[in-house]
Amino acid sequence: MGHVKFNKEQIATRGRAIYERNLRATIEADNFNKFVIIDIETGDYEIDSDDFAASDRAHQKHPEGAFYGMRIGQRSSGTIGSSTTRDAL
Repeated sequence: MGHVKFNKEQIATRGRAIYERNLRATIEADNFNKFVIIDIETGDYEIDSDDFAASDRAHQKHPEGAFYGMRIGQRSSGTIGSSTTRDAL
């Protein structure tokens, strides 16, 4: 589901710009390979090794926020074709 004010390209562009301009130098060294979720309207962010936990906290702070997520220090947030399986809940 998309955001009311932004399309996915706008969210990605703004989120990456906020990361590069405001966060990278401050958070990357100590949080390499963790996830960051950035509210592109406020600049608030959450970091966690669990992307769902970071996302949940970000949404609790700003329920209507427009969020950009990425793995810190990586070009992508995951792998395609992984053979890791997850147990049924």
